[in-house]
Amino acid sequence: MSTPSTPRPSGSAPKSAAPRPTQVKRPAPTSNGNRPTGARPAPTGQPRPAGGPARPSAGAPRPAGQRPPQSQDRLVRPAPKAKVRKARLLASKVEPFSVLKLAFLLSVAFGVITVVASVAIWALLDLTGTFDSFNQLMRDAIGAEGTFDLRDVLSLGQVASYATIIAVVNVVVISVLSMLGAVLYNIAASLVGGVGVTLTDD
Repeated sequence: MSTPSTPRPSGSAPKSAAPRPTQVKRPAPTSNGNRPTGARPAPTGQPRPAGGPARPSAGAPRPAGQRPPQSQDRLVRPAPKAKVRKARLLASKVEPFSVLKLAFLLSVAFGVITVVASVAIWALLDLTGTFDSFNQLMRDAIGAEGTFDLRDVLSLGQVASYATIIAVVNVVVISVLSMLGAVLYNIAASLVGGVGVTLTDD
């Protein structure tokens, strides 16, 4: 038994295919690779409304309460304070020869200072008239006229010679005593352990 076919309503029309938008061909690039400077053809769709929202410009100010995401304050923690290290050492032995060299150099420097200081003091006394005042005092005390002059006894050459002799003696004495003191220290340090020294890296 055949079923009657359902009749189509008279008011409905068959669906037609939607119209495809027309494709706009772009002009081919020129020989130098640049596009032509002509105006770009507008698409065939709906025109852009003139009263649409304006695009924000790059130089527009930000709102007052808004911060940029990368400018957040970072907390800087102070570095922990390093502990002071201490080391306790014992000077249990001193090299006598090294002490002798050091003492010799220091005594030579002290001898040079002695000679220079002696000559400088003699020149200062002569410039200030101390020798003349002392000579006048001795003449008044002794009663002799023009027979005493301190410069004859203590001249500049004599003062420099005496100071040089004293400096040489000091060099020998200081060097020998320093080396002897180093030897005595080594003997004493072998008995009691030496002098304790505390070193820090402060």
